[in-house]
Amino acid sequence: MELQMAENQNKLKAQEKLVEIRQELYSDTPTPLSHPAFKIINSIVQESLVLVAQMNASGKIEVARDFLSKITGQELHESVTLFPPFTTNFGRFTSIGKDVFINHGCSFLDLGGITIEDQVLIGPHVKLVTENHPLDPKLRRGMLAKPILIKKNAWIGAGAIVLPGVTIGENSVIAAGAVVSKDVPDNTVVGGIPAKILKTIEDSR
Repeated sequence: MELQMAENQNKLKAQEKLVEIRQELYSDTPTPLSHPAFKIINSIVQESLVLVAQMNASGKIEVARDFLSKITGQELHESVTLFPPFTTNFGRFTSIGKDVFINHGCSFLDLGGITIEDQVLIGPHVKLVTENHPLDPKLRRGMLAKPILIKKNAWIGAGAIVLPGVTIGENSVIAAGAVVSKDVPDNTVVGGIPAKILKTIEDSR
């Protein structure tokens, strides 16, 4: 009983520390890589690297989902499908809904936070990047982090790159190879570099 209580307290402290780290990273000023938060981040990165390597070596979809649950710290629904290989530099700031499909070769940089809502389709070799650095050379060793939100039933085509701070609207489609630097409205198709609106999706009902 006491051991369980101690484990629960340790988990709570770890969660509180992660919340503090997120608040620090979400500031509008760059967080220096020398900041104490990065000691904790680097320790989680090391754990994630090991789990990612084990997951990619497994070759089984069910096992991959279990590993992704450990990497994200979230019990993923059985409807989630991930095709390895997959990479992430952190993992704890990624949230994944139900009926999500992630194809092979995807890469998530999630220190800024990635939220993937239900029924999202993510094509092969998609990159979700929430991290950036200042243009000023004197500040470039600092990190800027902004969240990515992918709303319900969106579809991200093969090789697309989604940049920090972007929200992709419900039912929207990102064309293959697009670089998305601005928010995408609901029911919209975008494509190109940088991505621009190509058409509006009509409701077939």
